[in-house]
Amino acid sequence: MIRSVFLVEDHPIVRQGFVQLIEQENDLKVIGEAEDAATALQLITHTSPDIALVDLSLKNSNGIELIKDLNKQCPKVPILVVSLHDENLYAERCLRAGARGFIMKTEATDNVMTAIRLVLSGEIYLSPAMRNRMLSRFTTRGDVDRDSVLESLSDREFEVFQLMGKGQKTRIIADKLNLSVKTIETYKAHLKTKLNLEDATGLIQVAIEWNLKKQFYGDENMKKL
Repeated sequence: MIRSVFLVEDHPIVRQGFVQLIEQENDLKVIGEAEDAATALQLITHTSPDIALVDLSLKNSNGIELIKDLNKQCPKVPILVVSLHDENLYAERCLRAGARGFIMKTEATDNVMTAIRLVLSGEIYLSPAMRNRMLSRFTTRGDVDRDSVLESLSDREFEVFQLMGKGQKTRIIADKLNLSVKTIETYKAHLKTKLNLEDATGLIQVAIEWNLKKQFYGDENMKKL
């Protein structure tokens, strides 16, 4: 099956390079390009690609705001940020905005393809260094206590938490679980209370970090942490 890719990048030469790189792959095809957020939002809404590659520096616009807008209008389109911006400063910010991954343009082309395919598979991509940085925060004493709280969640609460950790938005979670958006929002409110979190941003961050930890250690090893 051929998966469709949309490129959002304001440098024509860089876009051309990505097109050549992606279309060397038998299972990927670029179906659209844009250099600014407004055009990208319009075309992605119209074409519904399988994945959008988004730079943070765009012509007359902001990549993070585009990520937020895409998640509202095209929640089924996963976003991979490909940027020269320092991942230590921007990766978590992009994940909180709704992106499913962050990779720097300086990475090897093989890593870029790995990132694309991982995001297409429903997972979150970060460089090993960035993963380790986030995981190191998740292995403090307070997070061990939080793990014990996670074990006390109801099956449905935990299911919602897991899907949030994969970057799924409320509407998508509701569709997957055959529940209303209002019901999912109620579960999220319960999660914030049980995990002692003040807002939705904190809940999303904890869920994403937990999912990264699960990917890194595996289910069985997580039980031993």
